[in-house]
Amino acid sequence: MLSPTLQEGLQRYSIGEKLRALRLRKKVGLVDLGRHTGLSPALLSKIERGKLFPTLPTLLRIALVFSVGLEFFFTDERQRRVVSIVRRGERQRFPERPDTDEVAFHFECLDFHAVERKLNAYYAEFQPVPPPKVRLHQHAGVEFIYVVRGKLGLRTGEEEYILEMEDSIYFDSNLPHGYRRIGNSRCAALVVTVP
Repeated sequence: MLSPTLQEGLQRYSIGEKLRALRLRKKVGLVDLGRHTGLSPALLSKIERGKLFPTLPTLLRIALVFSVGLEFFFTDERQRRVVSIVRRGERQRFPERPDTDEVAFHFECLDFHAVERKLNAYYAEFQPVPPPKVRLHQHAGVEFIYVVRGKLGLRTGEEEYILEMEDSIYFDSNLPHGYRRIGNSRCAALVVTVP
């Protein structure tokens, strides 16, 4: 049983109200949410009505279903970041795969400060890779690429598309796809994925 002080402190965050609003906005019923989280609809109902405060692991299970972070439940609605700026100096550069020296591209996340992102935006710099060595990957959703500089080879399935500076492409990222720089000039692009 929580002390009155802890109850009062937790009520400030309106976790149950936020959960209910999120669930209704996404048109998910309590039974469906229970199926996705492994939690009972009765427990979820108690959380929504403020009769029970969830543990962090329970709240994380719920957050994962809705693709939000825990901060969604602990951020004041009035202070939620509708506008989010990421300064160039704040970005970090990551290799496509950290476990190998053969890296096809490096990327920087352009929108990591934003809460409840509807898309993911990256700045990517591509390396030259011989066509047979292009590593294919796939993910749910769609992808949009705008080439900022250089020449980019984009392979989707058995086809390769050649994109030059200021060309763009939109495609279903459920298809296996991979990238490579063509030529010796630097190649960079804005990459947007939408789950």
